[in-house]
Amino acid sequence: MARIVIIGAGISGLAAAARLATLGHRVTVCEAGSTFGGMLGRYERDGFTFDTGPGLLTLPAVYRDLALKSGREPLEQLVQLAPVSPESRHLFPDGTDLVLPNASRGGVGQALDTAFGPGSGERWNEVMNRARAVWEATRRPLLEEPLPADPRPLHTDPYPAPPRRGLTRLSRRTSTLAQVAERELGGHPGLTALLYEYALRFGLHPDDAPAGACVLPYMEQSFGVWYVTGGNRALAEAVYRRCEQRGAEFHFDTPVTELLVADGRACGIAAGERTFEADLVLSAIDARTLAERGIAPGLGLEPSRVEATGRLTVLLALRGARPAGTAYRTVVHARDTERELDQVFRHPQLPQHPTVQVHRADDPTLRPDDRHEAVTLTVTVPGPDEVARLAPDSESYADHLLDHLAASGIDLRDRVLWRKVLPPAEALTHPSLAGSGGRYLNPANESGIPGLHLVGETVHPGGGLARAGMSASITATGIGPA
Repeated sequence: MARIVIIGAGISGLAAAARLATLGHRVTVCEAGSTFGGMLGRYERDGFTFDTGPGLLTLPAVYRDLALKSGREPLEQLVQLAPVSPESRHLFPDGTDLVLPNASRGGVGQALDTAFGPGSGERWNEVMNRARAVWEATRRPLLEEPLPADPRPLHTDPYPAPPRRGLTRLSRRTSTLAQVAERELGGHPGLTALLYEYALRFGLHPDDAPAGACVLPYMEQSFGVWYVTGGNRALAEAVYRRCEQRGAEFHFDTPVTELLVADGRACGIAAGERTFEADLVLSAIDARTLAERGIAPGLGLEPSRVEATGRLTVLLALRGARPAGTAYRTVVHARDTERELDQVFRHPQLPQHPTVQVHRADDPTLRPDDRHEAVTLTVTVPGPDEVARLAPDSESYADHLLDHLAASGIDLRDRVLWRKVLPPAEALTHPSLAGSGGRYLNPANESGIPGLHLVGETVHPGGGLARAGMSASITATGIGPA
């Protein structure tokens, strides 16, 4: 039996604790905050309940595996889980209204033909076919297995070259997401906006993101999107309960101040005047925070080469019932996509008339009764430091967002009982992606300091709820049973 201390009780820390405790290790988790869950937070007021992190779940197989490996029972016995239908609705500035089915690439193609004209679905699906090749080439090294010791083969984008005809044979290889939109989607404004939205969600600029980032819409449209009753916070609660059942010990309000090292090997942590000895230490907090705050000064991670962006969230408590047939997720696309990208990435400011995700779950547990509705708006904005500078404008910006939605056909203004604006606390995290010379590869789970492992969204395999869970699985598998 190894003594293992985990820094942070976010979802990756919880998943690692559940797996390692099940493998027979003695697990202690130290969390700086007063509760668990990390990004899977919850805000409650007047009978309304809101997720403060991601509202949907992709690749639920990650947490199905966790449920089976830690308790030999289906995930559906721990939480109520169901695919959403439709997957999403998209409103474009020219008035186009697009509804996409869940986990149906054929259905997506038909919907695109209906919305944008014949041939649109075929063009999109040709890109998704090439994205499938990216998925097949990178699924194991960039999702299911540790980052290779020599990651240089992943510096090359596996996105295959499309057939070239005429003068296009003289053009260079498609290397960025923006080039995919221009060359393979014909610069169609609706298809381009649809492709860019997947990148923007993870804080990726299409001019810089590799063409292989097309794997993001491919995964969602091929494997589906799921909703957990009670929100994803309910998933965090289920994993926490599993940790308790397996004997993991938790210490809240216990910020870690120092990684203890003896003979060049991690041997525990200090939390103020308290120390916790360990044979192994796992950090489930932002990897670069360990070095920047002096917790593990010998970590030596390279600075991120991806521009910092954040997510601003507006929680809306509404009077009146949720209209029948309302999609769980509606995406109101930016009035001017290039201007939005410039305001988020190049000349930081709160973007005007931006892409807005409108989440409206048909979930009675989130509202006081059926005469009310809980709605969440999210917008990708510049990084937390920039938004802090713009903070005095956040309330008026919420008014602007409501006006923007109203102009797009979703007028919630007269129904608002109260609202809560949540500026980004941390930068958005991106999934590990091949290409771009390795710029979008996250740090490995092996830290370089013997006895210290890294899990969570800021390390391999990267950002997103499913990948955070996979980082815990990869690391626990590497450590093995007691």
